[in-house]
Amino acid sequence: MTTTRFAPSPTGHIHVGNLRTALMNYLIARKAGGSFILRLDDTDRERSKQEYADGIQRDLEWLGLTWDRIERQSDRLDRYAEAADQLRAAGRLYEVFETPTELDLKRKKQLNMGRPPVYDRAGLALSDDQKAALRAEGREGYWRFKLDQDRIEWPDGIIGDVSIDAASVSDPVLIRADGQVLYTFASSVDDVDMGVTDIVRGADHVTNTATQIQIMQAMGGTPPRFAHHSLLTGPQGEELSKRLGTLSLRDLREQGVAPEALLSLMARLGSNQPVALRLSLDELAEGFDLSQFGASPTKFDAEDLWPLTRERNQHLPFDAVADRIAAMGVPAEVAPQFWAVARQNITRLDDLDGWWTLMRDGATPVIDAEDADFVRQALDMLPPRPWTAATWGDWTGAVKAATGRKGKGLFMPLRKALTGMDHGPEMAELMPLLQTVHAD
Repeated sequence: MTTTRFAPSPTGHIHVGNLRTALMNYLIARKAGGSFILRLDDTDRERSKQEYADGIQRDLEWLGLTWDRIERQSDRLDRYAEAADQLRAAGRLYEVFETPTELDLKRKKQLNMGRPPVYDRAGLALSDDQKAALRAEGREGYWRFKLDQDRIEWPDGIIGDVSIDAASVSDPVLIRADGQVLYTFASSVDDVDMGVTDIVRGADHVTNTATQIQIMQAMGGTPPRFAHHSLLTGPQGEELSKRLGTLSLRDLREQGVAPEALLSLMARLGSNQPVALRLSLDELAEGFDLSQFGASPTKFDAEDLWPLTRERNQHLPFDAVADRIAAMGVPAEVAPQFWAVARQNITRLDDLDGWWTLMRDGATPVIDAEDADFVRQALDMLPPRPWTAATWGDWTGAVKAATGRKGKGLFMPLRKALTGMDHGPEMAELMPLLQTVHAD
């Protein structure tokens, strides 16, 4: 069975870059009728917060990205210790003691000699007595994985065939001196144990993938299929990572972005398929194909979310907004008509508030000086309530006959006098809903 996972760290709010990864993995599982795991990578005890874990789940639920099960790495520490012992016994995990300063000096020396700055495996040569002496000096040991120094290859689902020379990569640190298990190790153990078959993640993880393939194999596991999607940039190609904090899903939701708009954009961004509004995840899954995505950096512009949000909101049936409209104080007898008139003139659902305020309280008239006498005469001719869909046509017809005005010169000054705007719903539809008109 196809099994995918989304594995965020609960150290902050998830953003559009995280969503791209989550959605791709979700759609693969959905399309195949498989399983989607939400795994909270929370081994960083200092930075992981329950409020962020709750926020991640709330964001995914808002989008409809439901998971088949949830896992927490903090519940699996005993399993990581067991896997570490297995690797030590196999000679693949070894203790080292260099400080960050010493490692930096080694790297600089290697670069000066024209060599790649790869860890020199000095820790492998330490005897038990030497390790004991280092501990006596107050040094704390941490653990590196010993890579087989041959080529690591896999057919990547997006970027094509990948081949990395393991000799050009430092043996990765898997366990810190304080015992914290790092991402590279915990993720590998989890992916093997949980039967993950497909992993999609950002192109910045390619080197991680190479080392994790060997870690999984050293544990007797079968590596999953990997695909690495392109990284997002800003609309001008600028680095987006510094702005991701302002593009959290929480903030986009609060701004009024529709979930279907966000999903529709992120499911096609960077592919050769055009972005089009899709109202269900099944529709998105049906047309989803990793082979249609490219490896080049992908431009993301949050402004692209608004036309899609507008399209989605304007297609909502009245039942979907009835409670919201009732909460605004719109009387039940006019609520369906209010929605029919206002829906074509909103982007965000919050825009409904402004239209109801206008209809309930009236607008400050906008009257150009050259139109003042005309508007005054026209308002004197305004028939008494109740107004109907025919009122606008009957009234403007009478005003035209009395003043000789026609076309835009007739209609625009009257619209601006009644609504304070030069745009909006058809006036014939709006007139029956206007509760108040300011005639001064």
